Amino acid sequence: MQGGVREKQLQDLRDRIAALETGPVLGARTAVRPGGLLEIPAGTLSDVFAAEKQGSSAALGFSLGLARGLLKPSRPGLIVLQLADETQKMGAPYGVGLAHFGIATDHLVLARPQTIAELLWAMEEAIACRAVAAVVADIASFHKALDFTASRRLSLRSAASGAGAFLVRYGQQREASAAKYRWQIAAALSGPRPFDPRAPGPPRWRAVLERGRLQPDHPVTPEGEVYLVDWTKNGFVLADIDGGERRLPVERPALPRPQPAALGDGLSQAS
Repeated sequence: MQGGVREKQLQDLRDRIAALETGPVLGARTAVRPGGLLEIPAGTLSDVFAAEKQGSSAALGFSLGLARGLLKPSRPGLIVLQLADETQKMGAPYGVGLAHFGIATDHLVLARPQTIAELLWAMEEAIACRAVAAVVADIASFHKALDFTASRRLSLRSAASGAGAFLVRYGQQREASAAKYRWQIAAALSGPRPFDPRAPGPPRWRAVLERGRLQPDHPVTPEGEVYLVDWTKNGFVLADIDGGERRLPVERPALPRPQPAALGDGLSQAS
């Protein structure tokens, strides 16, 4: 019995040391992950919404960023679920992009169930796996099966296992949910790069925490807790919108040079 307790204590110590070794490097901007403003507690369910399906990349990317904060050596697994027919329309996560997020693809499982019932079952089973740190379900359409009862089951399973769970959805409709946190996510215009202000900067999100509190001293607006964050190799950082020139959209043609002639221009045409 004592040997088991000692082994658990040693494993906890290893996890803490590993977290320190992989922590962000100190810099001019405040790192948000790990242990910062956007650190989601393990064992919780979060709803992540985008106003429209055009924001699917922003919502899914933000969710994966939150999920990354839950990964640790003892629980390295990440499961991403999408319905098979919706994946064909919406697309799937990109391996190179996930690597930039610091997500090891050898610890990633992409599953594409055929029905919402299969997806919810797979999500419950994945949450219960002790090697899984987080499960992200990207659900593009409204489904009656995803009701309060279903979210309650996911919330209880997540709390029991210690794994994080994320339901990514789209639209303005808000069904009753047992999720502890609810986010409204939108892509924001990236900031300028230090040595090339005309080049696109790192991914940036406007994230509104509509339900729940992560930072007690963070200002709360009528919308909720509002964050403007960038992504770096060390995770989320607060966007530096006052430390340099703001990046503004510029009206210009898609090609900054004369348009090429149409295909076949100058050739004789058959009548």
